[in-house]
Amino acid sequence: MAARTAPFAAFEWMIAWRYLRARRAEGGVSVMTWISLIGIALAVFALIATLSVRSGFRAEFVSTILGINAHVTVYPGTSLAEDGRIVRTTGGYAGMAERIRAVPGVTRAAPLVKGQVLANRGELNTGVQVYGVSPEDLRTMPGLNAGGEAQGDLDRFGEGIVLGLGVARELGVGVGDRVQIISPNGVRTAMGTVPRRNAYEVVYIFSAGRWDADATRAYLPLAEAQAFFNKEGAADEIEVMVEDPEAIDALVPAILAAAGEGMLPWTWRDSAGAYLSALEVEDNVMFVILSILVLIAAMNIVSGLIMLVKNKGRDIGILRTMGLTEGSVLRIFFLCGAFTGIVGTAIGVVAGVLFALNGEAIFSALNYLTSGGVWDASIRGIYRLPTRLEWADVGAAVALSLALSFLVTLFPARRAARMNPVEALRYE
Repeated sequence: MAARTAPFAAFEWMIAWRYLRARRAEGGVSVMTWISLIGIALAVFALIATLSVRSGFRAEFVSTILGINAHVTVYPGTSLAEDGRIVRTTGGYAGMAERIRAVPGVTRAAPLVKGQVLANRGELNTGVQVYGVSPEDLRTMPGLNAGGEAQGDLDRFGEGIVLGLGVARELGVGVGDRVQIISPNGVRTAMGTVPRRNAYEVVYIFSAGRWDADATRAYLPLAEAQAFFNKEGAADEIEVMVEDPEAIDALVPAILAAAGEGMLPWTWRDSAGAYLSALEVEDNVMFVILSILVLIAAMNIVSGLIMLVKNKGRDIGILRTMGLTEGSVLRIFFLCGAFTGIVGTAIGVVAGVLFALNGEAIFSALNYLTSGGVWDASIRGIYRLPTRLEWADVGAAVALSLALSFLVTLFPARRAARMNPVEALRYE
């Protein structure tokens, strides 16, 4: 009759629950059960929290890369000018940009002139990368105020210069002040090259959400930049943005075909791919390390169950002599360990999800309390560390925790099932 008992019958659940809530004076191991449960919960919480921080950092990093930078830059190869100088500019950029805009999937194509200058205000100086772009193209640039600290009027771009927030702070200027930029590649005279300099009114200050962009970037009207850098009628590159940046590799051939011969591509994956690959490797290593942490927490279940089996040896002997099968004994003690793993996992999931949903506020509070010691934008590149809840990560953490909890539970449960009832009752 006992052999035909259905697995996980009601009496098996009842006995398992009785053992779990037994006081230590009755031979229970409730303290060890609580230690195991808390260990599983903390391990699952750490795993979900780490994965959410990882996902948030990658999403923010990629978002700020794609916000103000080109998804793909189309630029010409080097050539020789009539005076023997090596140049890397292209004429006919307006028609080229128009053809690229017509490519399906392309949302923006803007000719640029670029140059490095020294920005000066009184006794303050800083190096700046100047981008020459038309007012129409600058207005369509996404992410120009991703940091939420923009100042000024972008409609006045044609009357002055646009500075990154970091550049403005370094020079101590605001909207309406004048900034002088100096380029060593100036006018050539019989006495040598005279640095070119000009002063512009600051009409707009932007925050791109990336520390490096805010600290080094400035924008001038395209015609003004061409005149300043001696590149009249030419552009250095075409800045292209697309609907789906993740699919940029598939769009590059069509973009190059529209651009014409002699043009070369440089995608956002080329500029940030190595860093993203390093993040991917770090993510995998971190998951493995935290998986070991979950395994260590699950091993506490083994020690608790071994003590439970030892304390309940007399009960096991009596139950076996009453006709309880080895399978029923195994399932009873398996339920004891599995219950600990399930409850601990559930608590860890709830805590981890709450952290993921409120992680940015938590980090902001910690950063405030430590006076900025938790997150330094000049080192990390981005101003904030958001957390992002990915249900796939939660599922992976739950599956890992439950699988390890169930697996380690089998060994002490099997030991209890194979216990000889005669030996268990010999000294009783």
